[in-house]
Formats: sequence, C-alpha cells, structure tokens
Amino acid sequence: MIIIHARFQVVPAKEKAFLDEIRPLIAESRAESGNIAYDLMKDTEQDHVYTMVEVWKDAEAVGHHNTSRHFTGFVSKAPEFLAAPLGVNSYEASPLSK
Repeated sequence: MIIIHARFQVVPAKEKAFLDEIRPLIAESRAESGNIAYDLMKDTEQDHVYTMVEVWKDAEAVGHHNTSRHFTGFVSKAPEFLAAPLGVNSYEASPLSK
C-alpha cells in the first residue's frame, strides 16, 4: 500500500478557484482502479493550507494515476494557485497484524 501526502499552501485570493479546480480531480481519482482513499484535508492551524491524503493499492496504481489526464491537467494548473512549492511525502505501508 502506498500513502501520499501532498501539501498545498494556497494563495488566499485564489482559494475558491483552487477548490473548484481540485474537486473534479478528487472525484476522478477516487474512481480509479487501485485507489483506496483520496481526501483533501484543510489545516486547522494554518489558513489556506490543505493536505491531500492519498492511499493506493500499489506503485502501479500510483503510476497510472500520475499519468492520468485529470491528474496531469490539475498539476499543470496548480502553480497558479500556490503560494509555495507543493510538498509531497510518500510512504509504503502494510496492514498491522492483529
């Protein structure tokens, strides 16, 4: 299982446009084969900061996602909304045994 955290610092005046643009990405990503979760979280301590928490079945699913039209389309537009470079952290995970 692959977990990805993508951190967005959004330009305050462009926050609505960012949210309008990212909603279709979320819906289409959730529909992808191999997607387990794709959730945008708003930071409760910092204004205009969001984290996308993605959970994927495997690296193949991530690769497919990263080349999808909805993902590449969003990535090409994202810099116009961001006040700082996108921060991405990826993790490998496995279920805990009971």
